Amino acid sequence: MANEPLINEQIREPEVRLVAEDGRQLGVMSSREAQKLADEADLDLVNISPKAKPPVCKLMDYGKYRFEQNKRQKEAKKNQKVITLKEMRLSATIDKHDMEVKAKNVKKFLEAGDKVKISIRFRGRQLSHTDQGRQVMELFLEMLGEAAVVEKNAKMEGRSMFMILSPKA
Repeated sequence: MANEPLINEQIREPEVRLVAEDGRQLGVMSSREAQKLADEADLDLVNISPKAKPPVCKLMDYGKYRFEQNKRQKEAKKNQKVITLKEMRLSATIDKHDMEVKAKNVKKFLEAGDKVKISIRFRGRQLSHTDQGRQVMELFLEMLGEAAVVEKNAKMEGRSMFMILSPKA
């Protein structure tokens, strides 16, 4: 596996700094001696700091260590909140009722903890009236009220204008 430390016979360094299972320093010794100590204690010799001079190895039960590490990673993954970016497209000529319906849906997204990208695509001659699009964005933001916080203000990018909203903390 990638990023796995070298263990036991995989360690090819002539000498290593050895650390006991409880954290005591056992000093610098040849890797053969260190491996012998590990075998006598029925533990694994694990290279925990390969870039150090000499490399630092520790006596530990590697299977148990891997199990604990995987358990911690699963726990961290379970506790993390995934934030997705939803998108709502408006038009520069959108009607008030259509905007209310879209605002209601965006409120649902924000309450679920998602970020929302509001975008307006300008077609043809609409491109010369980007100020109208900006007014639509401001009106839409007013409809959302206290539910949203503007993360990125409305700005033009090519033929479209967009802004990013995030849920209020």
